[in-house]
Amino acid sequence: MIQSNFGHIQVNIQPTNLDFYKELFTFLGWKLLFEMPGFAGYGDANGGSVWFTAPIKADAKNDYDGIGMNHLAISVPQAADVDHTVEYLKAHNVACLFNTPCHRPDFTGDGPDDYYQVMFESPDRVLFEVVYTGPKE
Repeated sequence: MIQSNFGHIQVNIQPTNLDFYKELFTFLGWKLLFEMPGFAGYGDANGGSVWFTAPIKADAKNDYDGIGMNHLAISVPQAADVDHTVEYLKAHNVACLFNTPCHRPDFTGDGPDDYYQVMFESPDRVLFEVVYTGPKE
């Protein structure tokens, strides 16, 4: 069996929205790895990275309920970080979706763990989740 882990993902965006991702990933504590006009990459503490660049087909539409990636989840170490993210989103006029933030006991059962999330979409309709998973706080 091969041992593997997450490497990177490329997200195609409208270049005019690059500042949205720069501000969001800086807020979430990711490190800028590389940047040039219309292109930037951010790395997490475990070596994974997300890269934002212009699409090859500028007129293609993203539908997160269709075939392809549904959402990109960013894990945070504390439930309070989800709340801080909600405050950040409100300050940037980004709507929280699907009745979030909320706890999801349907994902954890009656055990001691918590799944607390907020979901939102970017200006390019990329769906994001910021989530705390761990002991109930």
